[in-house]
Amino acid sequence: MQTGEQTFPVTLTEAEWRAKLTPDQFAILRGHATERPGSCALLREKRPGTFECVGCDNPVFRGDTKFESGTGWPSFDTPLPGAVETTEDRTHGMLRTEVHCANCGGHLGHVFPDGPPPTHLRYCINGLVLNFVPA
Repeated sequence: MQTGEQTFPVTLTEAEWRAKLTPDQFAILRGHATERPGSCALLREKRPGTFECVGCDNPVFRGDTKFESGTGWPSFDTPLPGAVETTEDRTHGMLRTEVHCANCGGHLGHVFPDGPPPTHLRYCINGLVLNFVPA
């Protein structure tokens, strides 16, 4: 996939993405949609383990960086090193920071500066585009 001028290691055609992902996953990962708050079972996942991008199996967050933000989406304070990248998102009349997978470019969610110490960041991530791998 290309985002602007960037090419990612995992690239599939639109048809290949549609075959690999559920319609909801495709809408989020490839179309920048957002799941309904509270709709994903991973919101309540508390076991040790790793959260991976559903599009390419890239590990993106460790379970011990997850916290309850009260927003209705899985929230993390720190991604795994090199796992995600960010871009400016000016859609819907807002200025936000989009978070995407560094491996396939898929949209994961957004990051906000209202998280807990020590990073004070809240990676607000769509749970439908994550797989959880228990430790």
